[in-house]
Amino acid sequence: MHADKTNRTALIVVGMILVLGGVAGALLGYGAFGAERAASTVLDNPVARFVGDYGAWIWPLAAFVGLLAALSGLRWLYQIGFSTDRVGEVAVPEDASGGRTTLSCGAVTRAVTEELEGYRGVSAASARMLGDPDTPHLVLGVVAEDSADLAEIRRRVQTDAIAHCRQALGRPALPITVDLGVGSTRASRVG
Repeated sequence: MHADKTNRTALIVVGMILVLGGVAGALLGYGAFGAERAASTVLDNPVARFVGDYGAWIWPLAAFVGLLAALSGLRWLYQIGFSTDRVGEVAVPEDASGGRTTLSCGAVTRAVTEELEGYRGVSAASARMLGDPDTPHLVLGVVAEDSADLAEIRRRVQTDAIAHCRQALGRPALPITVDLGVGSTRASRVG
């Protein structure tokens, strides 16, 4: 499950419930459901009487529902804080022999990082593979020195590092995003 999609879905559902509850409360208060209901107190209703009459089994049920809500909230927080879309291995497309080859993403990202850091004017580089093994996406971070020729670094990244990575993975259309910056500030994005 992707954390961003989970966040959006959960926030939309919670938001809609809260909006509908607020609208229903406002309509009730303004008498849309009758003057008698508008004048009644919050705890003076059939639901409160029902809970008072059958509280022996309702409160344990409410505790169980609350526990489920708390556990789903913890799972949501875990997805936000600890989930990652990083790939461990990438499947190299099958050749004529029909075999399946996988390549460690750590090896790929180390090789790309070392190549990028070897370019003149590059002070640091990083790489990470996102997505899933069959449809990966490579994200490169390149930090150039203040006096570096950014156009030359960009050209080398596109013609050398990206080409080498795509060739090694057997994926000529591998999506790659490059964050190119100077010092610690990102300057431009090539994708």
